[in-house]
Amino acid sequence: MGKYQAQGIRPMLESIVQFLERQGLEVSIERDTALNTDWKDHPALCAKEIGQQCDIAVVVGGDGTMLGIARELAPYQVPLVGINQGRLGFITDVRATDWADALRPIIQGDYEEERRAMIAGTVWRDEECIFEGMALNDVVVGRGATSSMIELRVDVGGVFVANMRADGLIVASPTGSTAYALSAGGPILHPAIGGLVLVPIASHTLSNRPIVLPDSQEVQITIVNGKDSSASFDMHSLASLMLGDQIRMKRSELQAVRFLHPRGWSYYATLRRKLRWYEGVV
Repeated sequence: MGKYQAQGIRPMLESIVQFLERQGLEVSIERDTALNTDWKDHPALCAKEIGQQCDIAVVVGGDGTMLGIARELAPYQVPLVGINQGRLGFITDVRATDWADALRPIIQGDYEEERRAMIAGTVWRDEECIFEGMALNDVVVGRGATSSMIELRVDVGGVFVANMRADGLIVASPTGSTAYALSAGGPILHPAIGGLVLVPIASHTLSNRPIVLPDSQEVQITIVNGKDSSASFDMHSLASLMLGDQIRMKRSELQAVRFLHPRGWSYYATLRRKLRWYEGVV
C-alpha cells in the first residue's frame, strides 16, 4: 500500500512488487492504492481482506499513511514495514533508497520486531457512549476554529488532577510523543515505556506542564467551558463535543501494532537522524 497522492509513486510501488515476487511471495495491492494508481495487474484488497489473507504489509509513504493503515490492521496482528517517502518518518523508518536491502532479510525471517501500544478512547454524554475511536499517536481535545480557549477538567484513575484553560490537551502514546505532543513541548517517551503523556496546548497558566502518566489508569477529560470543541483520534476520527461531555482514554488491552525493522535497527538512531542529534562520536 502506498501514499497514492504522492507524485510518481507508481514506479516505486511496481519495483517493490516485482522484487517481492522474485522472492517467491504472492502480492496484493491495497484497494485505494490500486484504484488511485489505476493498478489492475494484482488483486486489490480492502483492509479487512489484507488482515485475513496477508502475512506482512509493506507501507510506502509517510507516518500519516502508516497511521491510517496501522489502526485498521491492528486487530489482525499483521506486521508492518514502513518505507519512508515523507519528511520525518519516525514509524516509516526504512529509507526509500534502502528498501531492497531492508526487505530481503525481513521476508526471510531476519528482523527486529516491536509492538506499539494503542490508545482506546470513548466520548460520553449523559452517561451514554456516543463515540469510540482508536489512536496509535494521540487523542487531541481542542477548541473550535473561531472560539477562545476552553476549560477542561482532568481526572486520572478516578482522581481529580486539575482544571486547565488552554487551546486544548494532547494525550499521546509513546509513539505519539514524537508527533504533535513534541511540537507542543512534551517529552519523548521510549516506545517500551508503559505510559501516556498529557500535554497542554498553549496553556493559559504557565505552571500547567506536560506530565507522564501510567497507561494502566484511565484518563478522563471533561469539557467544562468553551464552544465548538472536538476530540480527534490521530487527526482522523473527529467527535464534536458539548459542555459536560467526557473523553475517556486508556491503553488498549486488545490491540497493538506490530512493526518489523531491519536487524540492527535502533530507536535512538532514528531519533538522531530525524531530530538531527549529530553531536558526539557515533
